[in-house]
Amino acid sequence: MAFEGLTDRLQQALSGLRRKGKVTDADLRETMREIRLALLEADVNFKVVKDFVRNVREKATGAKVLDGLNPAQQIVSIVNDELTTMMGESDVPLNKSPKIPTVIMMVGLQGAGKTTTAGKLALKLKNEQNARPMMIAADVYRPAAIEQLKTLGEQIDVPVFEMGTDVNPREIVKAGMARAAELKADYVFIDAAGRLQIDEELMQELADVKEIAHPDEIMLVVDAMTGQNAVETAEGFNNRLDITGIVLTKLDGDTRGGAALSIRAVTGKPIKFVGQGEKMTDLDIFYPDRMASRILGMGDLLTLIEKAQKDYDEKQAAETMEKMKSNTFDFNDFIDQMDQLQNMGPMEDIMKMIPGMANNPALKNAKIDPKDMAHIKAIVMSMTPAERENPDILNPSRKRRLAAGSGRPIVEVNRMVKQFNQMKKMMSGVMNGNMAGMEQMMNAMGGGNGAGFPGGGMKGKMANVAMKQMARKMRKNKKKRR
Repeated sequence: MAFEGLTDRLQQALSGLRRKGKVTDADLRETMREIRLALLEADVNFKVVKDFVRNVREKATGAKVLDGLNPAQQIVSIVNDELTTMMGESDVPLNKSPKIPTVIMMVGLQGAGKTTTAGKLALKLKNEQNARPMMIAADVYRPAAIEQLKTLGEQIDVPVFEMGTDVNPREIVKAGMARAAELKADYVFIDAAGRLQIDEELMQELADVKEIAHPDEIMLVVDAMTGQNAVETAEGFNNRLDITGIVLTKLDGDTRGGAALSIRAVTGKPIKFVGQGEKMTDLDIFYPDRMASRILGMGDLLTLIEKAQKDYDEKQAAETMEKMKSNTFDFNDFIDQMDQLQNMGPMEDIMKMIPGMANNPALKNAKIDPKDMAHIKAIVMSMTPAERENPDILNPSRKRRLAAGSGRPIVEVNRMVKQFNQMKKMMSGVMNGNMAGMEQMMNAMGGGNGAGFPGGGMKGKMANVAMKQMARKMRKNKKKRR
């Protein structure tokens, strides 16, 4: 999980402040020392860390935070703001040409995921903007690079222009641009050559391709797991090509996150997308404010809502909500919801997007084994249609049959049925405006009225804001459906 180590260290550094009614200058110095060590251990650039700590200290003392009410909460808020500023303040969209095609030149070292990212971005534009992308295979040096791009093109139904490995990349790009004009493609992705390290021959070739294609976007793809090397790579490419944006790949495998925190501050160029998975749909817009909240363990409900909207069938979701409200939610609906949740990604990652859950002791190092989900599904699939539609008829003899049919212990069957009934009752209460049901949900998430969230009131307030945002979005969608 991205930033997991940094989140833990920052929480430890800030937890001491939250326990104090009054924060002294000595307390602030000690906290900033711990934050500085946490950032350095996360492989954040030394100069970036130095500037960050200085800015937080100046704002905390200059605004007389220490003498005000709730100084700990204000310091956490300052840290959150500075993390956001460090990563770019707001998301930055793709540069777009006033006339087609918009040319996006993909550059980066071998192994960073450049070719796959080109395919992911092409698919994203195709799905979200009904775009007509085309990809040009201009990497003639890496074995099987052209074949990989062709395979991706077939997978996502995007045309790929290639002339083999014996043609100069400059000629390939010239011919590819002509072909794009014939196809009236509105986006052209140039999968440019990479190397194991930056060298003059590579940079000259890329500079020549830039001169030929006049790209609107030069997107540098860097591997987040390489830490400070990613920052050095970005500097090298930027100095020669004047890149316009960055894609961080393999962010899901980097528990430190130093590259994401350093690269914008060092290069001045925005991170536009992040890759956090192997599926072709695992490419997300980079939101610095949301990432800062996740780093501080405050969750990321907006991204969770967007993932749900993207992966859930809206009509089916509306029907499910009505069933929850009328207390007719059954095991068929349960399986449908479970399948859609699994499509959103690992369950532990989804749970950590909920405010307060990232630091919940019950979730610490929790891994939800896909086998457990399969076991639940096996129990449900062993039921008759009547049992799935009416769980109340599941008496002891039927449960013993389910245990035998699914190959699971009877205690596991009993527990699953009991938890389903509890969840069904709780959801019905929440959907009908029963605040006791909402309180149960919030307590299950580690919350209550907000102040009970692990870490205190600051995260509680962030959680409440996020919950209100979610409620507004749900009301807006409901009006649209009407």
